[in-house]
Amino acid sequence: MDHPRLRRALLAVAATGVLVAGLFAGPGSAQAAGTGPCDIYASGGTPCVAAHSTTRALYGAYAGNLYQVRRARDNATLNITPLSAGGVANAAAQDTFCSGTSCVITIIYDQSGRGNNLTQAPPGGFNGPAAGGYDNLANATAAPISVGGHKAYGVFVAPGTGYRNNNTNGIATGDAAEGMYAIFDGTHYNGGCCFDYGNAERNSRDNGNGTMEAIYFGNIKVWGYGTGNGPWIMADLENGLFSGVNAGYNSNDPTINNRFVTAIIKGQPNHWAIRGGNAQSGSLSTFYNGARPNVSGYNPMKKEGAIILGIGGDNSVGAAGTFYEGVMTSGYPSDATENSVQSNITAAAYATGSGGGTTGPTVGSTISLRATTACCTTRYISHSGATVSTQVVSSSSSSAAKSQASWIVRSGLANGSCVSFESKDTAGSYLRHQNYQLYLHANDGSSLFANDATFCPQAGMNGQGNSYMSNNYSTRYLRHYNNNVYIASNGGSNAFDSSTSWTDDVSWVATAPWTP
Repeated sequence: MDHPRLRRALLAVAATGVLVAGLFAGPGSAQAAGTGPCDIYASGGTPCVAAHSTTRALYGAYAGNLYQVRRARDNATLNITPLSAGGVANAAAQDTFCSGTSCVITIIYDQSGRGNNLTQAPPGGFNGPAAGGYDNLANATAAPISVGGHKAYGVFVAPGTGYRNNNTNGIATGDAAEGMYAIFDGTHYNGGCCFDYGNAERNSRDNGNGTMEAIYFGNIKVWGYGTGNGPWIMADLENGLFSGVNAGYNSNDPTINNRFVTAIIKGQPNHWAIRGGNAQSGSLSTFYNGARPNVSGYNPMKKEGAIILGIGGDNSVGAAGTFYEGVMTSGYPSDATENSVQSNITAAAYATGSGGGTTGPTVGSTISLRATTACCTTRYISHSGATVSTQVVSSSSSSAAKSQASWIVRSGLANGSCVSFESKDTAGSYLRHQNYQLYLHANDGSSLFANDATFCPQAGMNGQGNSYMSNNYSTRYLRHYNNNVYIASNGGSNAFDSSTSWTDDVSWVATAPWTP
């Protein structure tokens, strides 16, 4: 099938005298440098009709906007483009623009040329958490990684965050065939409804069985599940998360929790499939390939053609996850085409770390956390029983005071990409927020506690140490204010959300522990 973007890419390559024969290879063959996933889909006869990524271009010739960020200091916006055509996002431009303040992702641009951009999700049947029912926007710096050795940022979806487009162009409707893939963080998920990417209702309502076809990733068991404890790749078809022909449990759908996961759903009349794999290496596996679910309403499908990210079709906003890239196609892609796309994904070299950016403290180490605000550089996060505050600690302090200001860094209880802080002198108790204030509480094993006790390190907002984002409130960071400790946003209705000295107050230096 002819595709204008592929045609332009071939002409551009040909003009330089570069050999282009590899671009004409059949699906599953090796692809020449400069080929993106959407070039591969086009060559397989199933072109992309939506292509979203904050990390890289998904066409070899694409040099346009990837996403837009807005900063808190003055509400100015900046479009982020690739470093070069077909390349990785220019994260350095974002870092410069967002320096000394916080930023959110306002638009995820559609690279297909059809204008299927994703923006802040509007109110729906479930409504939403923010003013007027609109969903929250993702913190632009919450998911730093590297792609091909270059720093990039993913879309960090905390509960309440969501993106949508209800007025799309070219997305499958009714029982028409389509395919889709997404790359997710396999360690960042929950059992909330519903972390989806794909086809949904155009009115943000639950319009009945079969009105959706989206990739779901998480470990909820209410409507369906696979083997192990999850997370699982499933299909959200509305009023059901399916992992096979039967509702409920399907043994062929495995737990898949690689750091970077390739997740695929595709459907055509009376037939659909789930595929997945490690986005860093190896091939795809097929977890289901067969008839539509044997439940009324799913055959034929009644897809409506909106696009969602991070939410359910009715704007259910309880889910968590991280999205890096994804596409939707016209037509049912062959396995061979998808296998070639997977090779492209693994060759892109997704990796943890941020391409030279600041990383957080080492899991398993013991540290003390020192404030960096000029007034308070002798103060450390400390506790007295359940009360958490900043206290002056020095070599002459009591052994008890030193121990109370020492923390063991643990892998994040709710997100393996982040950290939790266990008290050195009260085993099993962790720093956690409650009503935005920090406390020391014993781990009760609940999902709520795990999220409240998980913080994601980023480069310090004032250039010193680290700032620690709340895992479940992604625009809030650990902050000291009047010597108490909160999770605070950069401006807001609470006194501790004051923008005055915010960047200093949310920046912490991890020092050698007062009590090793």
